[in-house]
Amino acid sequence: MQKVLKEKIIEVCDKKIAAKGAHVGVSFYAFFKNKNDNSELLMEAATWWIKTHKLDHFEKALKIKNLVEKL
Repeated sequence: MQKVLKEKIIEVCDKKIAAKGAHVGVSFYAFFKNKNDNSELLMEAATWWIKTHKLDHFEKALKIKNLVEKL
C-alpha cells in the first residue's frame, strides 16, 4: 500500500473515531473526495478492501486503522 494512502486512511479513521466514537463505520470511499481525481489510488484502496481482506461495505474505523497500521 502506498504511504500516502496508508496515511490518509489512518487520518480519516482517527477523525471519525474522535467525532463519533470507537464504533463508527467507514467504507473505502471515505478516504476520497466525491470527485475521482486519483483513480489509481482509489483502485488500490478498493482492491485492498474488497479482494485482499474481503471486507463488508462498511467496517468499523478502528478495525480498518488497526489493519493498516500492521502493514
